[in-house]
Amino acid sequence: MKKQQLQKYEAQAKVLKALAHPTRLLILDELSRKEHCVHELTGMIGADMSTVSKHLSILKNAGIVGIDKRGTNVFYTLKIPCAVNFLVCTRDVMKARVKEQMKIING
Repeated sequence: MKKQQLQKYEAQAKVLKALAHPTRLLILDELSRKEHCVHELTGMIGADMSTVSKHLSILKNAGIVGIDKRGTNVFYTLKIPCAVNFLVCTRDVMKARVKEQMKIING
């Protein structure tokens, strides 16, 4: 594999790793509807502000979310809306697996 090709796959893996957590998927889903501050997300997730901030930082570093500072508040937005397609795709994979399992069970 060429070095440039490997770098491309490594960059893609970084994005996938950022999404590979239930809390971050929930954040992605919520941000697909509207922007939120950490305080709002903390209430939705049921975790402390430090934990939510860490998840947001991972998503920000992967380039998935952006920030908008307004006074003392920081609002998070979905920077790459097509990331929501990933959620849809994973649901489709899950549905296909269930159908395959049902075929096996039902003979």
